[in-house]
Amino acid sequence: MKRLVHFLCLIAALWCGFLATGCGGKGGTQGEAADSLEMRLHDTIVVGTLYSPTSYFIYRGDPMGYHYDLIQKFAKDNHVHIQFKTVRNMAVLLSLLDSAKIDIIAYNIPMTAEFKKQVRHCGIENINHQVLIQPAGNNKPRITDVTQLVGKTVVVEKGSKYESRMRNLNNELGGGIKIEAIRKDTLISEDMIEMVAEGEIPLTVVDSDIAKLNHTYYDNIDIGLAVSFPQKSAWAVREDDKWLAEAIDRWAKMPEVTQSEKELYKHYFEQSKLRRSRDLDMRNLRRGEVSAYDNLFKTYAKTIGWDWRLLAAQGYVESHFDPNATSWAGARGLMQLMPRTAAHYGRHDGSIIDPDNSVYAASRYIADLNRILSSYVKDRDERIKFILAAYNSGIAHIYDAIALARKHGKNPALWHDNVSEALMMKSNPEYYNDPVCRYGYFRGRQTVEYVKEVTRVYERFKGK
Repeated sequence: MKRLVHFLCLIAALWCGFLATGCGGKGGTQGEAADSLEMRLHDTIVVGTLYSPTSYFIYRGDPMGYHYDLIQKFAKDNHVHIQFKTVRNMAVLLSLLDSAKIDIIAYNIPMTAEFKKQVRHCGIENINHQVLIQPAGNNKPRITDVTQLVGKTVVVEKGSKYESRMRNLNNELGGGIKIEAIRKDTLISEDMIEMVAEGEIPLTVVDSDIAKLNHTYYDNIDIGLAVSFPQKSAWAVREDDKWLAEAIDRWAKMPEVTQSEKELYKHYFEQSKLRRSRDLDMRNLRRGEVSAYDNLFKTYAKTIGWDWRLLAAQGYVESHFDPNATSWAGARGLMQLMPRTAAHYGRHDGSIIDPDNSVYAASRYIADLNRILSSYVKDRDERIKFILAAYNSGIAHIYDAIALARKHGKNPALWHDNVSEALMMKSNPEYYNDPVCRYGYFRGRQTVEYVKEVTRVYERFKGK
């Protein structure tokens, strides 16, 4: 059991402290200057970052994020080891850098006069600005110029930088923007975007990187209108580490790195992450059938004591019964397993696209999740919801959600309106930075919807 839990949370657990990655000894670079710089790089470089949707998070047991992937490439290209330290806020990051406990901040540090006094910026520059979030795809004309905001209602969080910007813009335009500043203890930018997408509020304002990332989940919003001046940001090192900054700058300008960064940016900020629900046409199937893979579902469902139609429902929601499906995060096959998970059950590389291998590995994974969660949730039917959630998110975030539920007076053994609500809290820094949370940021609303969708499809399959 201990070995299993170690596998399921390996990356997550290690990231709570330090995680060593990278490999090999030092390799050469072109030119004496480059060689001199590389010789001054330590065998191990300590990198600090924050849990966030744009920098680092854990999904299905795998670490990922734009800045995480980019600094990993730096380590690989420069033949050094990387140790990560993930902290709660930027103030802590800056303190660790100043005290030489970390060498690099792999996070967007604004290139303002204030921060330039504290750090030396380096690497790839990111340009961010505040943008208007408005509905798309309706019959209303789009707002294409800030002057068109006169007479419109813009909803922002009270006391936020967005409220400050909208009030300044309103003054610049001579008044007329209806600014509705709302206060909610747990309100975050993701919530405001969702509220626009669902028609609960007309307009809001958020940072462009957050807007772009959320646009990959909501295709019915427009994020094209900037309402502030651009703000540059980049990684940072100590002011006296000029040599390290220069090494990072030289690396960032390499054509291969430029191309890789563009691909990473597209992956995280442009590639759609929508899980589209669609009705399954079962008209051509005989009564009692739900897919071409029913025999596999029946065979492996028996080994875990599940109704085969529940396993089939999961397969449908995961891939719409497409054995060649690949998700934005790299999950593959009929049951959408991450490569690391599939390999743990002896299904490596391309073999996971074989439906038999996919359902087999998924059933083993479900059996292990059931054993782990049985000590947390005694009721079998209730535990199935937790298993489905853990399958979708990774067990680490379910541990956190259970801990959060317990802390906030919710039932830690009940999914609906209890642990499900706690899981959604993990998108808010107030909660994912809570000491009871060990595994940081997570976009919990997708997992909550996943459990609902599998349950809905299962009920339909039972009536077939």
